[in-house]
Amino acid sequence: KGNGMIGNIYSMGLALQALEATRKFYAPRKWDCAQAFSVVSAHDYQQPMAIAQVLPALVGRSYLDVAGLDCAATKDMSPNRQLPLSPVLGTHGIPRAPIQVHYSITNTLQGKHFHYSTVVTVPSGSTLLQVLEVAAQENPETFSFETEQTSWGTYVNSIHGLAASTDNRTYWQFLSAGDALQEGEEPRERGCLWWGFPCPSLTHPSAAGVGIYRPHDGEHIQAVFSTY
Repeated sequence: KGNGMIGNIYSMGLALQALEATRKFYAPRKWDCAQAFSVVSAHDYQQPMAIAQVLPALVGRSYLDVAGLDCAATKDMSPNRQLPLSPVLGTHGIPRAPIQVHYSITNTLQGKHFHYSTVVTVPSGSTLLQVLEVAAQENPETFSFETEQTSWGTYVNSIHGLAASTDNRTYWQFLSAGDALQEGEEPRERGCLWWGFPCPSLTHPSAAGVGIYRPHDGEHIQAVFSTY
């Protein structure tokens, strides 16, 4: 179902691991994983947690295989056989053209309703988190926000003093011109990603990450207080 998608793009890693680890229980019926693997291979994963869950599945392994690893073999590897570290390319001193991002916050869900908009100027390549930071610096009374760090990245849990709540099943959803944002670079692609909640499961909105999404010039980012 779903052309190979199991749940959403963030549940794929653990789902594939589980199917691989329990494949013997499905005998003699063979599970065709090609379609699911094509979904994973086509996605540009950015978050370390998502990558860590997908990589074992891509090589036919699961976290259960960790118990059988021989770490001593790697520890005793001679220096000339160890994999070299990739060089880091510096970008310091390279000027980046400024872009303008339209940013609005909306609450029509609870308490006193509000809607505020602003235009933020940031260097091209800036993340959405940096856009929020500039907006808060320029107008802290209106665009102040709070975050917390999760294993899935930076999670925005409060904007304009209105905090998300697991009890009320509320969160801040980020949209681009009305469409749910995605983890990758291209904001106009549609997908299953819902930002703002630190539990990317089948029933909760995914965390994605304001720390990795990069708005383009003229884009309208909307933060909408929502329920899931």
